[in-house]
Amino acid sequence: MKKTMLTSLAILGAAASFTPAQAEQSAPNPAKVLLITGGCCHDYTAQKDILKNGLEKRLNIEVTQIHSADTSPKPPLPTHGNPAYADGFDLVIHDECAAAIGDPAVINGIILPHKNGIPGINLHCAMHSYRFGDFQKPVAPGSENAAWFDYLGLQSFRHGPHVPLSIRYTDANHPANKGLSDWTTGKEELYHVVQVMPGTSVLARGSQKVTKDGVETIDDHPVVWVHEYGPEKVRVWSTSLGHFNETVSDDRYLDLVANGVAWALNRPDLCK
Repeated sequence: MKKTMLTSLAILGAAASFTPAQAEQSAPNPAKVLLITGGCCHDYTAQKDILKNGLEKRLNIEVTQIHSADTSPKPPLPTHGNPAYADGFDLVIHDECAAAIGDPAVINGIILPHKNGIPGINLHCAMHSYRFGDFQKPVAPGSENAAWFDYLGLQSFRHGPHVPLSIRYTDANHPANKGLSDWTTGKEELYHVVQVMPGTSVLARGSQKVTKDGVETIDDHPVVWVHEYGPEKVRVWSTSLGHFNETVSDDRYLDLVANGVAWALNRPDLCK
């Protein structure tokens, strides 16, 4: 009896000495995420904060922003010409629109951190950035002007009209799709796919009604996909969705991107 009482007192004493500060230290450290925004054709001034706040609300992450207020297709981002831009980060989110930047040296510098093992997330106009040559036709995987498409896992160069998209998830068993349900956006852009690169898995498709010359047709293309990139087999998750603020601020969109971040980092424990 005396021995049991002493043991209980010891346990209580240990619990009492475990301070809130120590409890905080024992929690997993937040992942460090770099969010890059700026360039042509989108309200990045608003969307950068919508994304930061929405993702930090859903995940145990700290989002650092690199933003250019330049609205040209050639935004002067400090990541350009600086292959070490991602040092110290666990993941990079590319949400820039840099369609007129086609210098292979700059492009390879942007890709280098991912080639060396840092996971990547790519949103919307990132798919139409860093291109040169005849990018309107299928490029040969591994060729010089395929570098960005090889990293993305998919090639696209144009989009359809600003009308709603029906989103359907095609792989219910993939962890990046966990808890997500089919939905319909407000007005949005459907990116037309030239080719899906080798090794890419499509996780969701989008379709929209298009009327031309009085004839209604349905366009249907991949809108979410994943693959492993480079010698380090780094995880890369991408979605072509996210043109309008209404889409980016939609809980269903933020849940989708948050899932992508957790998957790319292979850290389901980050989810709140």
